[in-house]
Amino acid sequence: MWNMQNPGYPKMDPVKPSVVTPRKSKLARTFAKVLHVRSVSEIAQVDRLKNAKTDANLKDDIRNTQSESFNKDDEELQKKMATEALLAKLFASISTVKASYAQLQYAQSPYDPDEIQAADGLLISELKTLSEIKRCYLNKQFDPSPERAILAAESKELLSVIKTYEIMEKKLQSQLQLKESEIIFLREKLEETNKQNRSIEKKLNQSGSLSVLDNLHISGLSPSHFTTVLRQTVRSIRSFVKLMVNEMRSTGWDIDASVNVVTEQNVVYWNEDHKCFAIESFICREMFDSFNTPNFSLPNESLPDKSKLQQLFFGRFSELKSLKAKEFLALKPRSPFAKFCRVKYLKLIHPKMESSFFGNLDQRNLLNIGEFPDTNFFTLFAEMAKRVWLLHCLAFSFEPQVSIFQVENGCRFSEVYMDCVNDEMAVEESEPQVAFTVVPGFRLGKTVIQCQVYLSQHQSKRSN
Repeated sequence: MWNMQNPGYPKMDPVKPSVVTPRKSKLARTFAKVLHVRSVSEIAQVDRLKNAKTDANLKDDIRNTQSESFNKDDEELQKKMATEALLAKLFASISTVKASYAQLQYAQSPYDPDEIQAADGLLISELKTLSEIKRCYLNKQFDPSPERAILAAESKELLSVIKTYEIMEKKLQSQLQLKESEIIFLREKLEETNKQNRSIEKKLNQSGSLSVLDNLHISGLSPSHFTTVLRQTVRSIRSFVKLMVNEMRSTGWDIDASVNVVTEQNVVYWNEDHKCFAIESFICREMFDSFNTPNFSLPNESLPDKSKLQQLFFGRFSELKSLKAKEFLALKPRSPFAKFCRVKYLKLIHPKMESSFFGNLDQRNLLNIGEFPDTNFFTLFAEMAKRVWLLHCLAFSFEPQVSIFQVENGCRFSEVYMDCVNDEMAVEESEPQVAFTVVPGFRLGKTVIQCQVYLSQHQSKRSN
């Protein structure tokens, strides 16, 4: 059919859309979905394969890294163990060298050539071992079995230490035996010295101690006789001082406080033992009190005429010098000497001191009723009192009579009238001063017997 409006072109009929049934349209959609699901599934499977391959590669990388790390740690551990083994060998060899040297020293005294040779050989061997250890360290040549090497080195070191201690034990035992021998020797020497001292003391305390004066007559008196009795008197006083100080220490007395009571408190002592001089000074002061009076200021003691005094006192001296004080007191408990002992004891020994020493006042109570204690303390006191009494009797046997003197504290030291009991002070000080008189001095006509003094700086002077 031709198009009338456009004659050049034929006229075409319009095409009508075909009608599609609903059943066919549903089938097509289903088929399309199946194709889509299959395509998605294949893509997911490909992705999973790729991911699995990636995980496997990652695991392999981690495994390889861990293996390398483990190998590196193992290598460091082996190196550390090898170093420890080397050090263990070093310390073991050093311990062996010390043990060998100790053995070498011990074998020197007493001399043992076999021991010296053995120790010398071991010492040389260990020095070679030390040299070998040094070479291995420098060349990095370590033991292939460090654990075994460490155990062996530790065992060797312990054996060397034990050997060193055994040698030291032998050495100490030898020294101990030597010291024990010295102790035995010194004990024997001490016992011998003590026997000699006891013999001398016995001679001094027995009746024969004044045997040089046995045949003495009043017409033959001289200052040397008085000096002899004075020396024994001072010795007896110091024996009693020693006994008193020991009693004070054993009963817990404050010696410093006691010394401060009997002397000035500002005395500086050069030695702690010098405080005994203060106690000696106190005892001498009490025992020699009233020495210049004929009857020692004893109560109710009458004396004959002055013309007979010299004979009286020399008779008393001769009567007592041959007897022990204890024996004389038993024979004549009412004598002037017995009264002298009683008065001086009660004045010298304070009740608190006696109670502290003996736990009671029995000795004091016996003296108050006219009896005399049978104790070592009173016996030694009575011997001291006897010496003072004899010195007093001898002093009044001279014509003119002997006079007593002492110097005051703070006086300048004079070698004419004084003798220093602490010589170190007299040497150090250009103008030393007297702290107190220890033993009084005496004058026999023109003869002067020096008093014994303690020299000391006062604290006020020293602080300056």
